[in-house]
Amino acid sequence: MDRINTVAGSVGVDQLGRVLAHEHVFVVQEDFRLNYLREWDEDAEIDRAVQTLTKVKASGIDTIMDVSVLGIGRNIERVAKVAAQVDLNIVAATGLFTYNDLPFQFHYTGPGLGFDVDDPLDEMFLRDITVGIGSTDVKAGFLVCVLESEGLTDGVERVMRSVGRVAAATGIGVVVHTNPHTQSGLVAQRVLAEEGVDLTRVMLAHSGDSTDVDYLMRIADAGSIIGMDRFGLDLLLPYADRLTTLLTMIEHGYADRMVLSQDAFCFSDWFDRTADPHLGDWDYFQVTGRVVPDLRANGVAESAIESMLVSVPARLLSPGVHADLVDLHPDKTGLSPKTGA
Repeated sequence: MDRINTVAGSVGVDQLGRVLAHEHVFVVQEDFRLNYLREWDEDAEIDRAVQTLTKVKASGIDTIMDVSVLGIGRNIERVAKVAAQVDLNIVAATGLFTYNDLPFQFHYTGPGLGFDVDDPLDEMFLRDITVGIGSTDVKAGFLVCVLESEGLTDGVERVMRSVGRVAAATGIGVVVHTNPHTQSGLVAQRVLAEEGVDLTRVMLAHSGDSTDVDYLMRIADAGSIIGMDRFGLDLLLPYADRLTTLLTMIEHGYADRMVLSQDAFCFSDWFDRTADPHLGDWDYFQVTGRVVPDLRANGVAESAIESMLVSVPARLLSPGVHADLVDLHPDKTGLSPKTGA
């Protein structure tokens, strides 16, 4: 049976249960926190997260996929302290979050740059998957990259191709933050496929921000998983529109290629916690508290609901080529599966 890496250790794929496939625990850039979040209380924020995620478990969820990576604020030691206190699987990610340029640590080092070497992103992502993140032995369970309305900039493409190489070599699933209004999922599919990624192991996040069913069916027909993952974020699309789109996709037979989530967080330095009127009902409890009851009220079969919450996330997270059979090689990609293992 496949084993899935979580923050608290590996679990069998059958132990994932119901999964929220696109969430955060903390979105906190440490340099910003150290300089400007003067009221930050580490112990209090950890306690608050434990209380919140305990409620998530009580709502009927067994696992969350934490998509926080380099560039958006990932502190795995902090998340591990939370994971140790909750009866909830937290699957960590590796990757890099940028809408445009890479951080300056990568501007001068990489193929064709001043320090002309294999892309250090490959080794970083691979280490997070096979050895552990930071100074811990917590291994990432999936990869994350971004393709927003800015398009396939040089920095974005470099990250996406690195993610693609590592995904193809390890069999690890990929989550891509997309902008469905620019149909960036189609570009992400092209680039990742060029790097050898199995598109059935790719989730195109935030697809549910759009009511363009033709676009959603097109990316799903290419094999990818559709992320209906911002329920409650009415600022981007009202709940009624999100639900109608979801119901339409289910009617067309796509429950086996969709996941449900909210893109929520325990703390984010992107938002003022007091700005509730602007954030509306955006929290971890939209799927269990609203979406699932509304699906049932509209006659959606339990098998379809379980597919989106259990089977599809499990398929995304279940590794193909096992990550412990992968090593670094000094070829042009820097990566290839081991042989004779």
